[in-house]
Amino acid sequence: MLLSFLSSVAACFALPGNDIQRLVIPEKGAYTGAYCDFGEGEDAVTYEALDNFQELTGKPMAIVAFGSFWGRGVFPAEQVRIVRSYGAIPLLFWSPWDAPFEEKLGPDKYALTEILAGKCDAYIDKWADEAAKVPGQFFVSFACEMNGTWFPWSGWFYGKGPRDPVAPKKQGATNDALAKLTGADDGPEIGWFGRGDIKNPSTWEGPETFKKAWRYVVDRVRARGATNILWVFQPNNYSDPPGFISWNQPVAYYPGSHYVDWLGLSVYGKQTMNQEDDKWCGFGKLLEWPYQEMCMIDPDKPIMLAEWGVTESHVPNEDKGAWITEALSTMSKNYPRLKAAVFWHERWQNIDGSYSNLRVNSSKGSLKAYQEGIANPFWIGRPVWKSN
Repeated sequence: MLLSFLSSVAACFALPGNDIQRLVIPEKGAYTGAYCDFGEGEDAVTYEALDNFQELTGKPMAIVAFGSFWGRGVFPAEQVRIVRSYGAIPLLFWSPWDAPFEEKLGPDKYALTEILAGKCDAYIDKWADEAAKVPGQFFVSFACEMNGTWFPWSGWFYGKGPRDPVAPKKQGATNDALAKLTGADDGPEIGWFGRGDIKNPSTWEGPETFKKAWRYVVDRVRARGATNILWVFQPNNYSDPPGFISWNQPVAYYPGSHYVDWLGLSVYGKQTMNQEDDKWCGFGKLLEWPYQEMCMIDPDKPIMLAEWGVTESHVPNEDKGAWITEALSTMSKNYPRLKAAVFWHERWQNIDGSYSNLRVNSSKGSLKAYQEGIANPFWIGRPVWKSN
């Protein structure tokens, strides 16, 4: 155990070069991992949090996920070092987002149009230079869940949403505010920037703007020598606005196989206690079609659940333990291209004062289900590496 720990620490501090550690995609089984409630900024990574999660679940993590917001202005070198010395591969949610990191406020100074205009080049270059020093591959999920309306890089904010026949103002009170924010109430030709803010609306192309920004960022990072990044394309498992809206499907955002190494998904069950809008749904129904869609987007890329979880409901017939049991069993049997799954272990307070508890130990039944499911040898608790 000690020699293994020392070797992982040595690898963490090794000099970069052509002979970097490369992740092996398992032929059988899948890597398991977690986001371990790293605080409001999702980046307060500590050894204690990692050890506690492993002790809780009885299995080490092959992947440890955490946030990396552009508003921080730096590459998270210390967080990467901690994860690697623990023995896992980092998964960074690299988000072009400025403080206060509040959802549904629309684009800020890191808008996709600003990226394409070259205004973020200095930050991208600095980040890439530090990333290139990491002596092994690591995952980067850039601008995840782009087919939702909560993050400012959604195609919704770049001209497509307000023109769709399913206007958000028809979907309920929450989306009424979104409709007003985006300009959906102002007529078919006006979008979020329709009041002359930041960029010319004639340049908006919805998901096309996202794809161009993705390619721009990846090309620039690779040009700086950071070829050790495994780029993860991570849509949400459903569209928001809801319904089958063609422009907002994952395939519309896909930047191409040259720019993506892994296909990812966020797959959550119920997250709040809102009985009207947040319905309980079994795991199998949540993953079945999105998985098929990922397979159709690219026939060869490995697939991961970059985020998955469900809240503790406390409502009769809404059993989190049973949900987790179904999830881990279903993933191990029915999805041959699924090669990793990262559990979202977090508890937070909602605006209405209620709590959403997605932690693995939110109840005895939840923890027991996770412990028993993850003990299956299908789930691989350490990354397997090879060298050039």
